[in-house]
Amino acid sequence: MNKVIDKKIPTPCINEVNIYLSKWNDLESYVAQEDSLTKLFAKTYPQNVSIDEVLIKVAVLNDFYSTNIFKTYNVAKRIVDLKIDTRLAQNDVTLVNDIAKVDVGDGKMKNFYSFATKYCSHHKPLDYPIYDSFVDKVLCYFRRTDKFSKFKNNELKDYAKFKNVLIEFRTFYNLEEFSLKDIDKYIWQLGKEVFPKSY
Repeated sequence: MNKVIDKKIPTPCINEVNIYLSKWNDLESYVAQEDSLTKLFAKTYPQNVSIDEVLIKVAVLNDFYSTNIFKTYNVAKRIVDLKIDTRLAQNDVTLVNDIAKVDVGDGKMKNFYSFATKYCSHHKPLDYPIYDSFVDKVLCYFRRTDKFSKFKNNELKDYAKFKNVLIEFRTFYNLEEFSLKDIDKYIWQLGKEVFPKSY
C-alpha cells in the first residue's frame, strides 16, 4: 500500500506534462545516458541474435538503471533464445513478460519485469513504455483520487494491461498529444519526486 502523502499532487494536464518534460531535458546525466542507450540499441547493436551484442546491451542497461541483475549472461541468453526481433517489430506486448522470466541457475526463476520493459523500450521507445515502482505508485494514486481506471495493483505487472492503463491515463486526462514515452518521463519524474525511496 502506498504511503498516504500530505500534499495533493496536481491533476495531470498538458501544462504539468510540459513542466516535467522540460525538467527531463535539464537532467544532464539522464539525457546523456539515454542518448548512449539509443545509440547502442538503435545503431550499434539493433539485432538480438548474437549473445555478445545482447550481453553488452543487458550489462549497460543494468548499470545505468541499477536493475540489480547479477546474472547478466543468463538474461542475455534468454533474450537470444527467444528470438525477439520479429516480435519487437510487431510491437508484441506479450514479449515483455516472456523476457522477464529468467532461469538464474539451480532451477531458480527470477522475474526481471521492470528490466524487460526497459529493454524493449530502448528498442522501440514509442511502443513499449517503461514500468518501475515510481510509475506504479503514481498510477495507483490517480486511480484512487480520480478513478481514471479500475485496474488491480498486480495487473500492472501484466505488460499488456500496464500499457492499456497508460493509454487510459493519457485519454482520461486529455493528453493524447503526448507519446507514451512523454507520459513515461512525466509519470516517472513525478513519482520520484512525490514518492521518494528511503534508503
